[in-house]
Amino acid sequence: MYVSSMVFLLMGSISSLIMAVVCLYSGVGYFIEWEIISSNSNSVVMTLILDWMSLMFLGFVTLISSMVLYYSGGYMEGDPNMNRFIYLVLMFVVSMVALIVSPNLISILLGWDGLGLVSYCLVIYYQNEKSAAAGMLTALSNRVGDVAILLGISLMSAYGGWNFVFYLNSICGSEAMKMLCFLVMLAAMTKSAQIPFSAWLPAAMAAPTPVSALVHSSTLVTAGVYLLVRFEPAMHGSVYSQTLLLLGGTTMFMAGLGANFEYDLKKIIALSTLSQLGVMMSILGFGMPDLAFFHLLSHALFKALLFMCAGVIIHSAKDYQDIRMMGGLTKYMPLTTFHLNLANLALCGMPFMAGFYSKDLILEMAFMGSINYISFLMYVFATGLTVCYTARLTYYSVTGEFNMGSLHTVNDESSLLTSPMMLLSLGAVSAGAMLSWLIVPYPYMVCMSSFYKSLVLIVSGLGAWVGYVLNLGSFLYVLNSFKYYSMVVFGGSMWFLPFLSTQGIMQKFLLNGFDVFKMGDQGWFENKGGYNLNKSLMKSSGLLEKMQDNSIKLYMITFLFWAILSIMIM
Repeated sequence: MYVSSMVFLLMGSISSLIMAVVCLYSGVGYFIEWEIISSNSNSVVMTLILDWMSLMFLGFVTLISSMVLYYSGGYMEGDPNMNRFIYLVLMFVVSMVALIVSPNLISILLGWDGLGLVSYCLVIYYQNEKSAAAGMLTALSNRVGDVAILLGISLMSAYGGWNFVFYLNSICGSEAMKMLCFLVMLAAMTKSAQIPFSAWLPAAMAAPTPVSALVHSSTLVTAGVYLLVRFEPAMHGSVYSQTLLLLGGTTMFMAGLGANFEYDLKKIIALSTLSQLGVMMSILGFGMPDLAFFHLLSHALFKALLFMCAGVIIHSAKDYQDIRMMGGLTKYMPLTTFHLNLANLALCGMPFMAGFYSKDLILEMAFMGSINYISFLMYVFATGLTVCYTARLTYYSVTGEFNMGSLHTVNDESSLLTSPMMLLSLGAVSAGAMLSWLIVPYPYMVCMSSFYKSLVLIVSGLGAWVGYVLNLGSFLYVLNSFKYYSMVVFGGSMWFLPFLSTQGIMQKFLLNGFDVFKMGDQGWFENKGGYNLNKSLMKSSGLLEKMQDNSIKLYMITFLFWAILSIMIM
């Protein structure tokens, strides 16, 4: 089943990419619309937008999904519920496709909510307490964004339609559009895990590794960035752009810092994803949606490859995820470690790899623009930290001493696991150059001093040196970390965001909500609302029924009442 799904998605990917190139060079886009229902001058319509951006993103999503499905055939081998897993992954892909091709807020909500629901089902796939807690955190964090989209739908009904592509430029400065931009930004921040909603992204690592490869490359976490790329004309130059720049830069720095204290292989890569999402959000704040979209596509390829390599290592290494239990894997898994190093170099922005073309351009445009010192320092430190945790990961897992013990089965024998890596590694090497030729056919004019021009390479080299040298004496490094224990805990726990999102805020919020429900919905509203109203209506209807029974006693009582009342008035 996974093979047929893979072939179908691969064919869809090739056709989407060919159509994207045609649309890009012809300057043509297709807007397909049909009306479902019309009420009170508002029409609920199903719309599709097929321009170069949606088709290219669609091609990348289906390409990575096809590789992940083929990879799942080897990774989930022996799982009794494998068909259920494949169906869930396909539902996930369908939800993302619905979101990509929708210029309409109502149809976007279908894909948006579908991603949230299916991601919850996938995170709790392994049925244990940790997965259940991670799934609940993921679902509740994403519900905030779902509510924001619902409020945006109600707000847009004032314009007589929900096709936001028609309204972004025409009513750009109106108060309703400003409010809509705020709601869309809030929804995108929850889905793309920006501060203060970052806690759910590393927690979602409880899902199987093929899901992580799909979620963290081209689907769930990129949905928010893609929506903001579409909404950028309405947000350009507003206070929301400045907010995005600040929050994106902070998220980028926080995630890079946290990854340097993390020992879980999958969480290190998840924090790496969070850092790159911060890069995309911050450059959106600069008003450069094309560059954000460029980095989104190039990042998708090497991040999926990175997760696949991590899955093979975890699968072979007795299901350990602690990088301290690995080491010296080059000798036993040469193919996987080759792909892992390739993906890591692309992530760090190694010249002429996929990440270099987008990341280096983003950093140069940021340094060239009117950026404040705080944002500048965040960019510089985050770039150094990226290379630092990559060098640390390489030291612990690929080089060094082999720590697996004698009874190990570390090898590269499964072709189901290694074959998808070949295509993605080709993308990690060459996709950046090809995308830059397509998306940025005319050169950007970058005017900066030689110091700023070489700063990225200097910071990257310094970060690699610090990451590798610090961990060569890892025992001394651990001992010295106890001197600054509070700072290490603060940096390594994502600035206490997981605690604040669960016990700190969400738990109290849910408990307060339960109290309001008991006192309001089941208390005063019940007593003075539907239940009490029903009793009053029953009494009134009983009295009317008696009056209509032609009872002589009732007439006599009514006559005496009116007689006494008239005597008293006289």
